[in-house]
Amino acid sequence: MAVPPSSLVLVHGFASTFDHTWRQSGWVDILGDFDCAVPELDLPGHGSSDRPIDPAAYVDVEADVAARLPVPTGAVGFSAGAEILLRLAATRPERFDRLALLGVGDNVFERRDAGSVVDALDGDDEPEDVQARLFYRLARTTGNDPKALSAFLRRARVPLQAQDLATVTCPVLVVLGDRDMIPSADRLVAALPAATFVSLPGVDHFATPSNFGAIDATMRFFGLG
Repeated sequence: MAVPPSSLVLVHGFASTFDHTWRQSGWVDILGDFDCAVPELDLPGHGSSDRPIDPAAYVDVEADVAARLPVPTGAVGFSAGAEILLRLAATRPERFDRLALLGVGDNVFERRDAGSVVDALDGDDEPEDVQARLFYRLARTTGNDPKALSAFLRRARVPLQAQDLATVTCPVLVVLGDRDMIPSADRLVAALPAATFVSLPGVDHFATPSNFGAIDATMRFFGLG
């Protein structure tokens, strides 16, 4: 059984912020009820972090996040935040004692085609593409700079290989809604030495962080509640 942590790192997804993903959905208050501290962390180019508009400034996002993490730590990531934590755990496994990865799956092994979202963020009008439109609206709702987000998205990203994850020996929880735009997490779960998978019935990608099933599964995984 997991020993309840005294603090937990929460890493939000692309185009969001710590406040939008974690505070507004109740995570910070719930963890506070368990006397679990939550350091506020915004991804580079997001929220209260610096927002350069040159993709070269985001060449090593993982190192930027790593510099702000306690060691060792338990961490929860959503979407892009989950992938960044996974990449960190693959190269620096000693930094983590438990990981919960929400809204991520076999897409970590694939090349990203972000052209429609980049075009939307660089433009002035809402795009017709549904996914691009969601990120376009999210960027503006959260008060982010679309140009900085475009640069973040255009950074170099090499897909992970299954063998890269053999070093991630800490317990890992993977949570994915069955209506997520990511169709499967089978390869990801199989590649992780100590992974548990939870599927959320009827839940899409953007609803995952606020879904009670996701919150409950994560709290139990960390020995809270």
